[in-house]
Amino acid sequence: MKDHVLIGQGDQLLPLPEEEWRKNMAGAADMIAGRLAFMTEDHHRVRDYAVRELPRHGRPMPPGSIAQALGMPEDRVVSLLDDLEKNMTFLFRNARGEVTWAYPVTCDDTPHQVTFGTGERINAA
Repeated sequence: MKDHVLIGQGDQLLPLPEEEWRKNMAGAADMIAGRLAFMTEDHHRVRDYAVRELPRHGRPMPPGSIAQALGMPEDRVVSLLDDLEKNMTFLFRNARGEVTWAYPVTCDDTPHQVTFGTGERINAA
């Protein structure tokens, strides 16, 4: 089997013919764009900040600190975080409302570690 990819299904790796894989991938860009269509520039600013800063902080980030860093009202940041989390896109918050996970990084314990060229280390989602 030369022209295939392996996909995980349960505890098995199964071959998927290249033609079928390419057909499935052809619609992926449109699907992803559709899932991200709700995001405004402010959604991107908050999400990008969380991804960039979680490794630097190494601990959960409260909405107030995100708001202060981005020069935005805290209630606006909370609303944006609500949207991002509700759409199951990129973010997760703990019970206190602090961002603990912004794909692909998290300050929660995982078996996966990432070290950046700048020396920051954090868990990977």
